[in-house]
Amino acid sequence: MQRTFVMIKPDGVRRGLVGECIRRFEQRGLKIVGLKMLVPSRELAEKHYAVHREKPFYAELVEFITSGAVVAMVLEGPNAIPLVRTMMGALDPLQAQPGTIRGDFTCDKQMNIIHGSDSPETAESEIALWFSPEEIVS
Repeated sequence: MQRTFVMIKPDGVRRGLVGECIRRFEQRGLKIVGLKMLVPSRELAEKHYAVHREKPFYAELVEFITSGAVVAMVLEGPNAIPLVRTMMGALDPLQAQPGTIRGDFTCDKQMNIIHGSDSPETAESEIALWFSPEEIVS
């Protein structure tokens, strides 16, 4: 079993796509072992996107992710990380395939509805950043 961190971003929450995203993950066989809704603090957002700190879009990214509520979750299942990444689709809406979350619901590279960890190391650090051990069901 593998765990991954997934976040439905403020645009996905505002557009009412939380249930649709969760439905797709659960139908695929992934289990939700952590789930919460919050408005991320600036400090949390900066830590989450620290890898992009030197990039020109960093400030805009932090501003966007703190602009409203997000739904943070920990999903568990066989090959959860690559499976979620495939289900999310490409970051660029012009490359996101129909049938993926981004392919079906996005048309903007920044407002792309969803985030998912890209590696086991990233998943571990993002889960620890967003969830305490008590918030995750075994």
